[in-house]
Amino acid sequence: MFRFAHIHYFYLLALIPVLAGLLVLFLVWKKRTLARYGDWNVIRQLMPDYSMGKSILKFILLIVALISLIVALADPQTGSRLEKVKRKGIDLMICLDVSNSMLAQDIKPNRLERAKQSIVRLIDNLEGDRLGIIVFAGKAYTQLPITTDYAAAKMFTSTINTGIVPTQGTAIAEALEVAANGFGESKHNKAIVVITDGEDHEGNVLEQADAAVKKNITIYTIGMGLPEGTPIPVYNGDIQTGYKKDRDGQTIMSKLDETLLQQLASVGKGMYVRATTSETGLGKIFDDISKIEKSDIEEKQFSDYEDRFQYFIALALFLLILDLFVFERKTQWMKRFKPFESDSQ
Repeated sequence: MFRFAHIHYFYLLALIPVLAGLLVLFLVWKKRTLARYGDWNVIRQLMPDYSMGKSILKFILLIVALISLIVALADPQTGSRLEKVKRKGIDLMICLDVSNSMLAQDIKPNRLERAKQSIVRLIDNLEGDRLGIIVFAGKAYTQLPITTDYAAAKMFTSTINTGIVPTQGTAIAEALEVAANGFGESKHNKAIVVITDGEDHEGNVLEQADAAVKKNITIYTIGMGLPEGTPIPVYNGDIQTGYKKDRDGQTIMSKLDETLLQQLASVGKGMYVRATTSETGLGKIFDDISKIEKSDIEEKQFSDYEDRFQYFIALALFLLILDLFVFERKTQWMKRFKPFESDSQ
């Protein structure tokens, strides 16, 4: 396995054509300056030891040395072997509701954004646990397969929005099924966290929760919103143009369905927490999840990456030292080498 640890240093290669251009300008300037003193052919005869070729050779040596230093800065590395790495943790799937009702602003800035912020904070507290993310509205999809790559988890979380699932609805049952299947054949302790307002749910949620429990999966639920309800904003791009209305022109109020989420947590042998304006409750649930016994999680990764930059530094130093011993005047054998002159008898 080969990689560069700091590929951004390759931007320095843009200096090469700049230096080449400067060399050309210098040679043109030098020739024009000497031409002021007389005919160029005569001047060349007055400098028999000067070698244009050696000047160019010295420049090439410097450029190749510079390239070698840039490659060294990028730190080329080789991975010697693929080995198994063990860590302790649990498998955790987060099912996040992305239906339009999650844009309601009873929790600032809105239900969805506050949920995403909490997920990022949760990721920061993970140590060895594997995490996956399911998004759902009228359908459920895997946003992030279960992984220990927390940087990727944050990146995928940041891209979540209500447009990511085209079908509207609240398919909690399907989200539970997709999450349960997403664990694969894992024998580790598993948990699912459902973050939703629970409104207008589709499918037999409690039956799906019971099926998950039979697979030793604990289910936690977080209710986003307030039971009294709040209107759902409508946007044109980034500009709010009003609130969602029904067919009769009445403003639709999105209300939190706590009863369903409490039942779901009860069947799932987990916990229900209602989000407030100050916290989403994910911290409380994670505290409870942390009490679940952690098992060894095994994964394969390239290890023992070895730095190879020293070879390129050695090459650069060799070229720079060689450049010191290359003079701009001709050597004796070059003086004798005159292929276009015939011997006079």
